[in-house]
Amino acid sequence: MTEQIRKKLSESAGARWTALIIVSVTMMFGYFFTDVMSPLEPLLTAAKGAEDGLGLGWTSSEYGWFSGAYGLMNVYLLLLFFGGIILDKFGIRFTGVLSTALMFGGAVIKWWSVANDFGDSTIWVPFGGDVNAQVAYAGLGFAIYGVGCEIAGITVSKVIVKWFTGHELALAMGLQVALARIGTAVALAASLPIAKAWGGVDASVGLGAVCLCIGMISFIVYNVMDKKEDKAAAEVATEPEDGFKFSDLKFLFTNKGFWYITLLCLMFYAGVFPFLKFATKLMVGKYGVDPELAGLIPAMLPFGTIFLTPFFGGIYDKHGKGATLMIIGSVLLTVVHAVFALPVSEVVIAICMMVILGVAFGLVPSAMWPSVPKIIPMKLLGTAYAVIFYIQNIGLSMVPMWIGSVNEKNTSNGVIDYTESMTIFAGFGVVAIIIAILLLIEDKKKGYGLEEANIKK
Repeated sequence: MTEQIRKKLSESAGARWTALIIVSVTMMFGYFFTDVMSPLEPLLTAAKGAEDGLGLGWTSSEYGWFSGAYGLMNVYLLLLFFGGIILDKFGIRFTGVLSTALMFGGAVIKWWSVANDFGDSTIWVPFGGDVNAQVAYAGLGFAIYGVGCEIAGITVSKVIVKWFTGHELALAMGLQVALARIGTAVALAASLPIAKAWGGVDASVGLGAVCLCIGMISFIVYNVMDKKEDKAAAEVATEPEDGFKFSDLKFLFTNKGFWYITLLCLMFYAGVFPFLKFATKLMVGKYGVDPELAGLIPAMLPFGTIFLTPFFGGIYDKHGKGATLMIIGSVLLTVVHAVFALPVSEVVIAICMMVILGVAFGLVPSAMWPSVPKIIPMKLLGTAYAVIFYIQNIGLSMVPMWIGSVNEKNTSNGVIDYTESMTIFAGFGVVAIIIAILLLIEDKKKGYGLEEANIKK
């Protein structure tokens, strides 16, 4: 057998980029479906028969419960954590098919629910009480889909690490995020026009379900490549790789570097995504932006990451300095929220701060996610990503509640004083800086290689 044949499939640039495209398309369809209902709230909450017969008659609280149903099983039943263990124990191929099948199955239930009228019948649901049966079934489908989507997310992360370690790892992760953001953007832009043109909410949801079916088939195609990669890796391996054992979890949970990454993720994302939920109203209330245009300023952030995350990922791949990039991004996050807390109301300043926040949001994720496999071995990577995602989701659930109560307390005559809430967000940034510095120190002690380039020459 020649040396060329005995090389792993991932040594071929064409093969590894093909693998990336296949799994990224699966996640892009997933992100499309996650947000496909967001622009449809006017139709969902319109009276039955209103809006040219497209209204479904949900209440605002029912819509709120439905939106939150996505994470119920992951958070309260720990299914995301168990999904990470399944990934490490049974492998990428099994977990990928399982997760995409859950996504598609949940989507079908959700489509079926909005395509049928259940009259005035109600069903009791956790955290929601008695809700319309249609809402309950739609929430069940969304919850099942949410389990599949989150497990698919950690599976795809492990796929990228598997194929791109020693190559363009951060760039590959950045491009996967960029494609996912495109899925979100298309959902936000096209879902409502599709529903109005094709006959209702079920049209947009049905289109999303079809996309997820294609995504599931795509992952099955990827499995063929993955099997060939494993076969080639086994042929060139000098000794067999140890498999996952439950006793290995001790290494994960006692690893300082892992917990620094996890807490950095919690603090940094707590300063970004919850902020975006209040940013449009901030632009109107504090900076006097026209309500019709106010949403465009926060929208700069997710659209900017489509370009910035791969760009900074490429820098990490070629030049290293991963921990340094995380420190810089955390500093920028802190500066932005500190400025928003100041008694200054110039629109130009608000726009500049949003641009800087976009840079920070490109810097930290592009360095943070590719740094995990430098700290945690491949056999534990699924569980590691699952724990990070799980703790992140808890923060993303609790912080908006906290900020909402703070803003309500600081409201007078309908005007919100954002000083306290923006100071809280700045505090998240300060903690993120401290954690990122501790991570850099730990890297120097343990030699993780966070400051080294990902591409090995």
